[in-house]
Amino acid sequence: MGAVTGAILAAFGLYAVAWYSGAVEGNFSLLLLLATLVTGIYWVIDKLVFLPQRRRVAEHLVKEHQQRKEALAKQGFSEIEGDIEPARQRALAQPWWLDWTAGLFPVILAVFVLRSFLFEPFKIPSGSMIPTLRVGDLILVNKYHYGIRLPVLNTKVWDNHAPQRGDVIVFRYPPKPSLDYIKRVIGLPGDEVAYLNKQLTVNGQPVPRVAQPDFFDKDSMRYAKQWQESLGGKHYNILNEDTRPAFVEGVTQFPFADGCRYSVEGMVCKVPAGHYFMMGDNRDNSLDSRYWGFVPEANIVGKAFFVWMNFGDFGRIGSFE
Repeated sequence: MGAVTGAILAAFGLYAVAWYSGAVEGNFSLLLLLATLVTGIYWVIDKLVFLPQRRRVAEHLVKEHQQRKEALAKQGFSEIEGDIEPARQRALAQPWWLDWTAGLFPVILAVFVLRSFLFEPFKIPSGSMIPTLRVGDLILVNKYHYGIRLPVLNTKVWDNHAPQRGDVIVFRYPPKPSLDYIKRVIGLPGDEVAYLNKQLTVNGQPVPRVAQPDFFDKDSMRYAKQWQESLGGKHYNILNEDTRPAFVEGVTQFPFADGCRYSVEGMVCKVPAGHYFMMGDNRDNSLDSRYWGFVPEANIVGKAFFVWMNFGDFGRIGSFE
């Protein structure tokens, strides 16, 4: 069993190294599921087979010690040198190959359940959601707010709330579902979303916005126009750069693209059924639905709601809703 376990652990290690080096495209959800299944099998076998064997060995040691003690007592020896307890504990201890599998199962199972069905941590890698979220923010995503999905398969098995305009959500990037993106929900199924001359309109109604002091981005060392936008009962700030044109450059082909119209002023899109229109709060620096299309409901991962850490700025910790 030790050799088999060593091979399994080596396979996990090689996969992790290949993923880290970029040789393969990693899938942490799949890796965690496999780790849970493998360690769970070892845990069950240990409880049913190996632990009873170790207990029998420990009981035999104690029984032998007691018999020796009684035999020596008959010969007039009242005390016996040595303590049986260390030997008993060694007999009960898991071998290394069980310690690294069955011994880790409760921890791995807890992480699997927490990450798959409750909350998942993400790191903000880009500035597309500035000023709401900054590069380096470590955020929590509520995995059950929009319903419970099976890990890896991402199939919904229990429905909950539907995404609302203004929600900040994490989703699988439609052109490459192995990547996770984070944007704000702007359009629901059936909505007509227009972004013309940098003014957002939903179903013919301009989204209210109020001018705010200019925002200074320390990373780019530039100022940007800042507005407070109100959508779906939520108030949040967005950024615009006066030097950037309004038209959308670099649009790719995507499903339901025939429902969109592009011009020098911007774009107008009709959101198809079962899909959502997403935009970043950093409007002139966000690769979003304007460029690659709509997000299917099946791609939704969860609702982002809390910054739990930013090692460069502890003041970022807290809710951003």
